[in-house]
Formats: sequence, C-alpha cells, structure tokens
Amino acid sequence: MNKLSGAEWVRYFPGKNSIDDLSPGFRMGVEKFYKALVQAGARVLIAATLRPPERAYLMHWSWMIANRKTPPNKVPDFKGVNINWVHEYDSKSIAAAVAMVNAYGMHNLHVAPALNSRHTEGNAIDMNISWREELKIKNVFGELVAISSHPNNGMNRELHQLAKMYGVIKYHGGFADESHWSNDGR
Repeated sequence: MNKLSGAEWVRYFPGKNSIDDLSPGFRMGVEKFYKALVQAGARVLIAATLRPPERAYLMHWSWMIANRKTPPNKVPDFKGVNINWVHEYDSKSIAAAVAMVNAYGMHNLHVAPALNSRHTEGNAIDMNISWREELKIKNVFGELVAISSHPNNGMNRELHQLAKMYGVIKYHGGFADESHWSNDGR
C-alpha cells in the first residue's frame, strides 16, 4: 500500500553532502576549489552532492505539485517509491507537497529539481559561499586573485570565472538555483 505524501518522506532516500561522494573527475576540481575558498577566508556551506534517483523523483514532483505545474493525479509512479500523491482533496495534496518542498529546503527554489541531474551522477554540488570585503583567492596556478566586486557570495561573476578554472561551473540558470555548481553548468 502506498503512503500519502508529506514532509515525513524527506527522511527516505537521503542525499549526500560530502565532497568525497562526488564522481572522481569532478571531485578533484571541487576539492581544490573548496580548499582555495577556505584558505581565502570564505564561508562555504555544502548542502548537497550525490542525490539518489528516488530522492530526485520526490523532490521534483513535490515541487511540481506545490507550484501547481502538475496535478497530483498525473505524477508517474517510480519503482521503489511507494508514495501516493493524491489526498482526499486537491488542497490537501498541494499542502502535503508544499510541506515536502519546505522540508527539502526548496522554498526559495525557482525551478523544479531535475529528475536526472548532475546530482544523480555525482557531478554537482549545492554550496553557499560568502565572504566579507575583498576575497583574495588562489587560482589553479597558485596565483593570488583579488575579487572586490559584488555580491560577496556565490553569485559573483568573477568567482564564477575563477571556479571554471577548477572545472567547477556555476549553474547557467542564474538566480533560479543560486547554490548549484556542476561540471558543465547544468
């Protein structure tokens, strides 16, 4: 029997948040970029790395229902995930999806998490980066680069260019997913 959707689903199919769980090629670049950020005094909070496909399914469809992009009765089944998206009333189905979105920490996400993404491959990381004043950070050649432009966070374009040298590409969708970085910007 399928269990009704709701916030309790967040504890199932947990994602990873360690750099060690990334694919080998991407992991090497992230490790070096992360080390450069920390040595420069930046604050780096890693929210997610590797995501099981089941978790991606739950995240995607809860966001789609909560944002009224898909009716609950149109969500396809997923092998191994015994969830029932359809509650007694549409309002209850949407409220349960909203609870899931909030429990996953996706309330500020402006795009549905992908079903098949760089996260499910181990080629993406969600990290929040911030610093005070000027960031003096080393590039891949060990040269010190000063980033004095704003904002002082992961949305800084100069930081994006420096990260690209490490093979860590900022999400191409701009503010739709501010914390997302991957091997190709997707």
